[in-house]
Amino acid sequence: MIEHQPDRQRFVLFANGQDSVLEYKLCGNTVNFTHTFVPESLRGKGTAKQLVEHGLTWARKQGYDIEADCWYVDRQLNA
Repeated sequence: MIEHQPDRQRFVLFANGQDSVLEYKLCGNTVNFTHTFVPESLRGKGTAKQLVEHGLTWARKQGYDIEADCWYVDRQLNA
């Protein structure tokens, strides 16, 4: 389950007692995805991709311009 925590500007995926996080910063009409973190035990299972897809879908629905300081988000945008 992915939870949006707008007060902390992040999305969190809770799995196996661990949190994976996609952080962002809002500036006007632009959202900048700044960091993705997935615990080592959850890597390689599509967790980051799930988080990023969820975050990008949210940003597009809000009509935000999207930037990505996070290399992983940038890679997904340019795939």
